[in-house]
Amino acid sequence: MTRFWRRNSLTLVFFALSLVALSSQLFVGLADHNRTLTAEGLVPAGVWDYLTSSQFAVDVAENWQSEFLQFALFITATVWLVQAGSPESDPPGEQGPGTDAEERVGPHAPPDAPPAARAGGWRAAVYGRSLGILMAAIFVASWAVQAVTGWTAHNADRLRSLQDPLDFGAYLMAPDFWNRTLQNWQSEFLAVTSMVIFSVYLRQWGSAQSKRVGDPHSVVG
Repeated sequence: MTRFWRRNSLTLVFFALSLVALSSQLFVGLADHNRTLTAEGLVPAGVWDYLTSSQFAVDVAENWQSEFLQFALFITATVWLVQAGSPESDPPGEQGPGTDAEERVGPHAPPDAPPAARAGGWRAAVYGRSLGILMAAIFVASWAVQAVTGWTAHNADRLRSLQDPLDFGAYLMAPDFWNRTLQNWQSEFLAVTSMVIFSVYLRQWGSAQSKRVGDPHSVVG
């Protein structure tokens, strides 16, 4: 167990933090939701009712979709785009997809390489893009969940205000949907921008995401 912890501590800690944050969001969101219901003279919701509600689902989904959009874009953009001096970037002039030899696929794969990499051909091509594909798929799925649950939650608010509900197409053009979407996108893009450029000039001792403290600003990778 100790060996498993040492080898997977980064994943385990951040997964635990995500569960703690999600649980906290559930109870804080429930309190805020019930405050609104009580102010409108309605019966407060229970934990299970709120957990399975569109209101909770849309709040979770709108954050997930922006996070995975950030990962999908950053993973694929760094194939072609560079930032001189950033540890998150290839050296200028060396960007672009590598050759089979550089990526160690097909006949260039070591014996302990993943089977798809050793196979080469289309299997290696798909596997070699699988991280970006997965992140993009999760983004699309969570954005779709946000759209559907946001539509349901928005119409519930409209019905409580004695307004006619919107059809799905109208909701996709409504300010509520795009406000939920864009307020998350702008923060994710700014976070990536900050990480890329600040890592050129600043250091974090011992971090794999930072250059060594004594490395020149021009060093990349």
